[in-house]
This record gives sequence, C-alpha cells and structure tokens, in this order.
Amino acid sequence: MTTIKDLVSIITPMYKGAALVGETIESVMAQTYPNWELIIVDDCSPDEGAGIRVVEKYASQDPRIKLIANKVNSGSSGARNTAMKVARGQYIAFLDSDDIWIPQYLERQLAFIKEKNAKMVFSSYYRIDEKTKEEILKPYITPEKCTYKSLLMYDPMFPSATVYDRSSLTKDYFFETDLGSMRDDYAFFLDLMKEIPVAYGNKEILAYYRMRKDSATSNKQKVIIPQWNVIRKHERRPFIECCYNIIGWAFIAWRKYRS
Repeated sequence: MTTIKDLVSIITPMYKGAALVGETIESVMAQTYPNWELIIVDDCSPDEGAGIRVVEKYASQDPRIKLIANKVNSGSSGARNTAMKVARGQYIAFLDSDDIWIPQYLERQLAFIKEKNAKMVFSSYYRIDEKTKEEILKPYITPEKCTYKSLLMYDPMFPSATVYDRSSLTKDYFFETDLGSMRDDYAFFLDLMKEIPVAYGNKEILAYYRMRKDSATSNKQKVIIPQWNVIRKHERRPFIECCYNIIGWAFIAWRKYRS
C-alpha cells in the first residue's frame, strides 16, 4: 500500500474496552498535530457491542476515526495486523484502548524523529491507577537510545509511547503463529530493530499508562516464559545467551516496577 507522507496511522486494538476507550479517543482528538487517522479494531469483545457503540459515537463526530469489528477473535497481534493492513500513514503509532496521550504527543514525537533523523522513537510516560488516575509509580524515563542487542535484555519501549516511520522498512506486521498476546509487541519491536540501527528515547513524559489490575503484564512472573519464548524460539538466540538475557531482564524489570 502506498503511504501518505506525514500522515500518522494510530493502531488501537480493543477488547472489553467500553469503559475506557472514550477517554483514549478524546486524547487523540485533542492532539495539536492534526494529520492522523485512528483505526480501532474491536476483537470480538464479549460486551454485547458496548465498546463498538462508544467508538461509533466518536466516529460520527470525526471522519478520521475508523472502526473495524473482527468477526473472529485474533488476539492483540491479529487485531493490530487488521488495522495495519488498511493504515495509510507514513508513520505508525500504537495506542492501547485504555492508555492516554497528552495533547502534544504526536507533535513532540514527530519533531523528535526529525531532530534525531530517526526511524523509531519512544517517549517517557506516567504510570497511573486504572480507576483513579493517580500516579502509583514515578514516571518512567526512557534511556537515550535502544539497539537490537540491548533490546534482547531490556525493553524500554512502551507500545502506547512508540512511533516509527514505516517508509523503506520491510517489516510491517506482527508475528501471530505461536506468541499469543503476551510479548507480541516485544517480538515486533525486535524485528523492527533488525532494520533500524538505533531507536531513540524521548525524555519528555508524553503518555499515560493505566496500570490495570487484570493486566497480564502486571505480574512479571507470568511474563517470564513468554519472554523466554520470544528470545529463544522467535529470535533463535543461543541457550546460554537466552539465560543471560532473561536474568538481566528480570532484574531490570524488578527495578522498573519498584520505583
């Protein structure tokens, strides 16, 4: 598909998101950078169409908002792929259906891409309670940069705070076969980093991550096996290297959620 220069395609998978997706959409509609399209894919949410009705209300107000209702549940990676197949933008931005951007998010991220002459950037973000929106941890401040090698051990890229320029890249879809919905974004970023020498961290705090109590990634013990599978099976790294990376990842993740 031919991309449209400077257009940002925002990819939002939704599953049981009726309660929070409205605020997510409003944060996109409030963006100071106007050249965007928001593609929301409802992945067969078991809510009798409640989430779809919320999205339809906003789509009727703004033609830049597009809704796709999957007929079969395909997980977060499949839902994202559904959106990416119709995305027209030069830039891809991910935004989960419960996360929020500050109004200057896209403007600042695109300026940062141009400043660094980069293909991919990721920003710092607030970590807030899913219901009260009070900060429950200090904001996460990104490192200055990330490479493929460093990403094998340390994942600083929060999907809802990441933007990349898809022009000239061959990787444009998520891997769906055996990773499920845990760490699929991590596997995708590893694939991108094979084509992008360096991704740059924007120190500005530009997004809000709702830390949901039922989030699969809130329990790091549950993520260890999927993390191992990405490094060992998807990336096919040597066994000893995988052990080293997993130990380092576990320690860094522990520190990340202790402050």
